[in-house]
Amino acid sequence: MKLISIARVLRKNMTDAECKLWWHLRDKSFGYKFRRQSLIGEFIVDFACHEKRLVIELDGDQHADSFQDKVRDAWLAEQGYKVLRFWNNEVFENLEGVLDTIYYALNPESKPGEE
Repeated sequence: MKLISIARVLRKNMTDAECKLWWHLRDKSFGYKFRRQSLIGEFIVDFACHEKRLVIELDGDQHADSFQDKVRDAWLAEQGYKVLRFWNNEVFENLEGVLDTIYYALNPESKPGEE
């Protein structure tokens, strides 16, 4: 199966955590466009803001200490992308903290408390 086809299937079958975060990312409330299940090289990432070269990954237990994730993150970094990883439960238990982390990754010149 081609990566584009896989990405389409993943978009239709997002996890609950991905759906919740996508609801906040899709409306450009951060001022930047995000894509979900986006292709970068030979990888499909959960969310990407290509303009700011930011990737957001939501992880479940299967990702704990994953060697494949480390290799992938290193390759994305070589391409100029910053990768933010959050556990699925963080989206449900600390959504504000997740959104703040994303905001400051997009706007590194901002400092907490100065918005």
